[in-house]
Amino acid sequence: MFHLTYEFKLKPTQNQIAIFEDWLEQCRRVYNYALCERKDWIKSRSCRINACSLHSQYIIPADTPRPTYFNQSERLTQAKNKYPELKKVSAQVLQQTLKRLEKAFVAMWEQKHGFPRFKKPGKMRSFVFPQLGANSIQKRRINLPKIGWVKFHQSREIPDGSTVKQAHIVKRASGWYVLLIVQWDVDVPQPTPQGKALGIDVGLTSFIATSNGLTVKRPRFFIDAECKLKLLQKRVSRKRIGSNNWHKAQKKVAKLHEYVARCRKDWHSKLAHQICNDAGMVFVEDLHLVGLSRSILGKHCLDAGFGQFFNILEQTCFKRGVYFQKVDSRKTSQICPSCGVETGKKELSQRTHACSNCGYTTDRDVAAAQVVLQRGLAAVGHTVKMLAEGKFIGVPMRQESSCL
Repeated sequence: MFHLTYEFKLKPTQNQIAIFEDWLEQCRRVYNYALCERKDWIKSRSCRINACSLHSQYIIPADTPRPTYFNQSERLTQAKNKYPELKKVSAQVLQQTLKRLEKAFVAMWEQKHGFPRFKKPGKMRSFVFPQLGANSIQKRRINLPKIGWVKFHQSREIPDGSTVKQAHIVKRASGWYVLLIVQWDVDVPQPTPQGKALGIDVGLTSFIATSNGLTVKRPRFFIDAECKLKLLQKRVSRKRIGSNNWHKAQKKVAKLHEYVARCRKDWHSKLAHQICNDAGMVFVEDLHLVGLSRSILGKHCLDAGFGQFFNILEQTCFKRGVYFQKVDSRKTSQICPSCGVETGKKELSQRTHACSNCGYTTDRDVAAAQVVLQRGLAAVGHTVKMLAEGKFIGVPMRQESSCL
């Protein structure tokens, strides 16, 4: 199976927008009620068996099973008799909301994410149709269950022989969008290690530095828009909360955030294609991105968007047949790429790598990228001395090489 996601902008009518808004509110209420059930059950088991809390205690029978996606889905059917407004929403959409909560708890247990939070009014911005009917897309329209035909901007054709499996409706500051998950019953071979190899090191001074000596300066998307964002947020704080002017001012803030995010994503995509132009293998660092976002330079790390860039680069490499792999990121800036001797920790102000053992000197980030390249080649069983068409597959450490 092969899946791709196609994103299109919807052109709903005012009546359809009202239905979308109502469905989002019903999904929010179901999410919060299910989360409250789980939270109460957990709190009722939080104290010792022979003692109760000094303030208050949730008393739930001991034989009550833990709330899960399955038993909450069963009670959702019963809740429709008590709350008729739930009948207006597709049953599968509400079930997907409960599944979304289940995934949040699994991420908390397995990936050490935070405890799921309640959704405030307006914070639920998407819902999912897990399956669509046959011939659900015709002439720039999509047929959504219980809503009907909705027009959308079809910027590109959906390939023949594919099946639309899911439709994800998303509300953004610039309008409503639909994300279509398209499936093909084919097996796509993974790219194999071949051709010219390239190691990449990411940073804040230079966004990327490659093993062949190329450095790209980091654009400061959020920092450049921070002054305008501060002005718009000040206008929001001066409006009465809940008023029409308050909503309009908030929408301007959201549009600016969306514009910054789109500029960053567009730049990442162009850079990823530039990297894949002359590379057959790409190796990057396997960074702990959560730790970087919580450091003293967290705002700048989030503005750079290392995680998004790695995801886009991996997808671009897959589409263009370039081998992509992450390697260990420990001490990449403390090892000499020429002789392999550990040179010790460098201060952030020290931008040049100078090995006291062999005398090799180069840019600090370029040296780290060359170490990443060596680790990547070792991981795939290659060596720097292998030749391809009379040229080095890997970039020799002491020879000139062409930039991207």
